[in-house]
Amino acid sequence: MKRVKKKWSPKTPSMGKEPPESGEGHLRRVRRLCAALPQTEERLSHGEPTFFVGGRVYAMFANNHHADGHIAVWIPVPPGLQATLLKTEPHKFFMPPYVGVRGWVGVELGAISDEELGAHILEAWRLIAPKKLHGLR
Repeated sequence: MKRVKKKWSPKTPSMGKEPPESGEGHLRRVRRLCAALPQTEERLSHGEPTFFVGGRVYAMFANNHHADGHIAVWIPVPPGLQATLLKTEPHKFFMPPYVGVRGWVGVELGAISDEELGAHILEAWRLIAPKKLHGLR
């Protein structure tokens, strides 16, 4: 059975005005979701926009990092969840280089809604943020 790829539309709820293949459009999504979380700071790290809380990384944008074909965000997930996500939703999640061995996942931004992405980013923030900030969210 041949898979038919859905065409992008500016009315697609999880996307902005640029097609999903656009790294800039996906970066805006990630920035918007991360900026809503307390004490988030964005800085370049390893040439990519990276999001910090309390001086620690909780999300890294990856725009075809080392020509790997992924427009994604790399985030930590709770212990045990990485294997489940990689097995049950391989079209959406992958093992990112460098941080994958520490329980992080790569999230394919073209394959995930804003609602689901926001939930994963919030959980990543909670895993990394100092406990005293948890009450702010």
